[in-house]
Amino acid sequence: METGRTALVLGATGGIGGAVAAALRHHGWQVRAMARTPAKAVQGIRWVEGDAMRGGDVLRAAEGAEVIVHAVNPAGYRDWDKLLLPMIGNTIAAARSCGARVVLPGNTYNFDPAAVPLLGADSPQQPRSRKGLVRRELEAQLEAAAPGVPSLILRAGDVFGPGARSSWFSQAMVQPGRPLRRVTEISRGPGHSWAYLPDLGEAFARLLDIPGKLEPFERVQFEGLVDATGRDMSEAAERACGRPLRRVRFSWGLMRVLAPFGGLPREAADIADHWRHPVRLDNRRLETLIGTEPRTSLDAAIRATLAEMGCL
Repeated sequence: METGRTALVLGATGGIGGAVAAALRHHGWQVRAMARTPAKAVQGIRWVEGDAMRGGDVLRAAEGAEVIVHAVNPAGYRDWDKLLLPMIGNTIAAARSCGARVVLPGNTYNFDPAAVPLLGADSPQQPRSRKGLVRRELEAQLEAAAPGVPSLILRAGDVFGPGARSSWFSQAMVQPGRPLRRVTEISRGPGHSWAYLPDLGEAFARLLDIPGKLEPFERVQFEGLVDATGRDMSEAAERACGRPLRRVRFSWGLMRVLAPFGGLPREAADIADHWRHPVRLDNRRLETLIGTEPRTSLDAAIRATLAEMGCL
């Protein structure tokens, strides 16, 4: 059922942006999606061409929107540390102009995982990585803009699920497009937090259905699925495939050696601590607002993910 509410989604061609767009559409929102290269037609979503680095593009796309979902990243993730802050600046300016709330998918990089094993809205942000420093500043800009520009940050662990192309699961743990024979175990210990995209998108939609209950600057945590042993994900993949898989360890040592040359090794080495120390997300505020957190069972989530990736 259409509600008359309009949301602009920046980054709808990505995993999180796509999941939020789908969930909002299911909840009756009119969804407008801006992308550098608009995707093929999706029922109920209006695509507009634009670049989040151009303030005029964002401003035009945001006209009439109540919500701007900022789930965008630089093209090919190049110059991520230089472009992310100008992008959020353009989104804040557009939201101020049209009276919209900015919605940001947050992650755990803002924190030192060795010092904060349970993340809450007020946990100290003392990042030890380049990514974390940028994410901390990004959130600080949203906080500084409130209450004139209200915002919502929903923080989650590493994402996986249908459509999650740029994820640790799809890029490092398994190889898409062929029957699964091998799985790479990334975690260096127990307690890594994961978020299944359809569940995360649903949580965003439920929060945006209750704008009157949200603070002008609202930060909530999505607990998701916690890999309690460091092997839960690979064991679920084995159950989905119905056979034992060859398990290999992710080479963190090689990442450190190759980090000076850039690329994946540099990015992996930068956030290695987040795979060494267990971190959980305190979702009590989220459940106070929307009730029980959406949560698909691990086996069902892994099976759906592998099927969409062509691995079964």
